[in-house]
Parts: sequence; C-alpha cells; structure tokens
Amino acid sequence: MAKIYEVEGWLDLVQEEILDPNMEIIDPHHHLWHGPEDHPGVKGSYRYLLEDLWKDTSSGHNIKKTVFIDCGQEYYQDGPEQFKPVGETEFVVEIAKQAQEDLSQAQIAGIIGHANMMLGSSVKEVLELHLEKGEGLFRGIRHAGGWDKDESVKNAHSHPTPYIYLEDKFQDGLRELSSLDMVFDTWHYHNQIKDLTKLAINIPELVIIHDHFGGPLGIGPYIGKREEIFDQWKEDIYELSRCKNVYAKLGGLAMPVNGWDWHKRDKPASSDEIVTEQERYYLYTLECFGPERCMFESNFPVDKQSVAYHVIWNAYKKMVKDYSEKDKFNLFFGTAEKVYKL
Repeated sequence: MAKIYEVEGWLDLVQEEILDPNMEIIDPHHHLWHGPEDHPGVKGSYRYLLEDLWKDTSSGHNIKKTVFIDCGQEYYQDGPEQFKPVGETEFVVEIAKQAQEDLSQAQIAGIIGHANMMLGSSVKEVLELHLEKGEGLFRGIRHAGGWDKDESVKNAHSHPTPYIYLEDKFQDGLRELSSLDMVFDTWHYHNQIKDLTKLAINIPELVIIHDHFGGPLGIGPYIGKREEIFDQWKEDIYELSRCKNVYAKLGGLAMPVNGWDWHKRDKPASSDEIVTEQERYYLYTLECFGPERCMFESNFPVDKQSVAYHVIWNAYKKMVKDYSEKDKFNLFFGTAEKVYKL
C-alpha cells in the first residue's frame, strides 16, 4: 500500500457508480481531528476536519446529517482533570457552526463526547457542563472499554480496566447519564460483549449503542481464528440483542485491528469484496436486532485506511437491496434520527 499520507490517491484506485444516490442518509459515526494539513488520511498521520469530512460526504451519496463520536481531541489543558474532555465538545460545536454556513452540505447534528464514568455519581457535573457547552448538540458519552491482555492489541484510548463495564462506579456513572436522557456509545472487543450484556441488564433504562459489532479481533493471537471467533460472536450478539435498550451500529469492520489487512494492499477494498467478506456480520446482527434497532455507520476516517467513503455506503446498499423501503429508511436514517434525537 502507499504510505499513509498518500491514502487519498490510493483510495481513488477504486471508483464505483453510486447506488440509489437520492436515498437520504445519516452517518451516525465519524471523528474529527487535527494533523499535518497536507497529509489527509488516518489519526496521527493526517488531518480530518470539516473540509475533509465534506469531501467524503459529498462523494456521491446523499448524506444529510452526521454524528461526531469522541476521539480525544482538544481537551482543556488546564483545570480539574474530570472536566478536560469538555474541550472536545467545544471544538466540535465550533466546527458544526462552520457547517451551518453551507446548508447544502452534511450537517453535524449530534455530539457524543467523553466523560469518565468511573467518577460514579459525581460525573453528573461533567455531563451538565457538556450539555451547556454543547449548545443543543450534545447527545451522550462514549467511554470506550476495549481491553485485551495481549500487547499486540491496542487498548482503547480511554485506558479502561479489564472488566470496566462491571465496575459499580462505572455503572453508577451510567445511571447519571441515563437520568439526564443521554445515551451511551460503546467500543470494546468481541470477548467483552458478555460484559456489556450484563451491564445492559443491570441498567435497563440506559440507551446503549453498540459500536462496530463489538470489535471482532483478527490480529495478534487472534490471527487464523476468524471462524471460531465468529461462532462465539454470534452467540454473544444474540444474547445482547435480547436487551431491548441496546441498539447496533453496523460498520467499523475495515479497521486494521479486524485483521482483513485491506490497508496493506495495492488497491483498497471494493464494495463487492466487503459484501463477500463481511456481509454475514451485518445480516446476522440485523436478524437479531431488527432494522428498527440498527443503523449503518462509516467510522471515518478510521475505516478510511481500507476503503473509500462512497464504496462503503455502496456495500451497505448492496447488503440490504432486497429489504423493504421501511427497513432501508430505518437503517440509513430513521434509527439514528430516533436514537440520537436528530
């Protein structure tokens, strides 16, 4: 593959006709971050700000609204530690205001930020500050729980403990989140789905959005174990789906951690390849949760390491081409609009 800062040109190697270009879409999962201005691409190597987002959202599909998801940007440098993540909310609010200057483009309609749920009930004052600084856009928290004992698997950016979802203080913090009518976005690995199910059962009033299929791993000690992991993953997803307070985001499988290694190739993935390799994850989750509790996501620019924006949305449209118009509406727009109150 080209060097990461050349990813834009690399992605251009796969061009596809846009399927159903008039279908209205909410992209409920993307990030924004700074980087070298001449190096568009991935975190740490390139910038992804409004013009970069718009380059993707205007690449053919009819993206109307988006939801920003936490990624540790622009935290306050001073003041009490627990309030520092509110700086990210202010950062995104300013970008959302910039977007409003051109209503023909996709609008950032919701913000999921970060607060340390291990603060327990005292996290309430942090959440209230997020709401104040969010200027009507703030919708909830992601406190990522991704943890694995193997050093080759990078743990989540929020530095979780191994069983963070089961910690009493963590769950107390989530109860405060729910009391303020906000949602909880998750990010973890496949071997932690059971813990999330226990959490969902313990706090049935909490709306939970399960990101990226629970992160089925395909690197390090998990190389060569895809079928074994898939079988266990199916059991765990089914049990999680029985918790009616949990919704599923469908996407985020093109990350290097998932092990398909598309980012290492001479050409990025096509929509047909994505369908062939990954459709079973999507269709099984849809079977368990139903379209009214599922939403497609881009997870850009993280998945941009492997696939172009217009290609990933083509793949989603191919997967559900035989679904009813009502089901398609929910998957591409309605579920996200409902859950995030957009």
